[in-house]
Amino acid sequence: MKERLFRGITTFQQEEFETHRELFKSLGRQQKPHTLFIGCSDSRVVPSMITQTPPGELFIVRNVANIIPPYRETAEYVATTSAVEYAILALEVSSIVVCGHSNCGGCAALNLPPEKLEHLPHVRKWLDVSKEVPGRVDRLLVDNTPEEREWLTEQINVLVQMKNLLTYPYIRERYDAGTLDIYGWYYIIETGEIYNFNDEKSVFEKIR
Repeated sequence: MKERLFRGITTFQQEEFETHRELFKSLGRQQKPHTLFIGCSDSRVVPSMITQTPPGELFIVRNVANIIPPYRETAEYVATTSAVEYAILALEVSSIVVCGHSNCGGCAALNLPPEKLEHLPHVRKWLDVSKEVPGRVDRLLVDNTPEEREWLTEQINVLVQMKNLLTYPYIRERYDAGTLDIYGWYYIIETGEIYNFNDEKSVFEKIR
């Protein structure tokens, strides 16, 4: 595996970097991304690939189940919260995307009993942020099939994170002023389809 990774670096330097040398040169001392992309750490979700954006356009935050904790004052080490803060207050992005996806292991774990996650104590604690999701899913289930619960859990989780973003005072201020857009996406890995949440219709619609 080491050789494969090293070969990838060599190929990047000889091909990709050379093709975009001027772009990388312009990015050497500064960045001005337009979008904060919050996605899952899942290896199958590649933000720059699915959005077809070059380096410098997306400020990317990835964690288990694309979760954003609600705003709070704390002395703890807060990775996601600090990244959100930096993107908005330092980089002044104009858009935020919260992107969930199909077959999400983190979202699946929301439906497991706590003892099933005893060997993953930090993951279990992290998922507490989305503890309201299963209850909301139960209220919306129609057929209650495993497939319906899976995709509904993943989509409702996106909506919970969008709600959490609005607890950040500086996000709420910009959102209400119309200077910051927030999008909720649902990415289906096996088809490449991406659905955007339509707030007026309360439904995810396929991006065409």
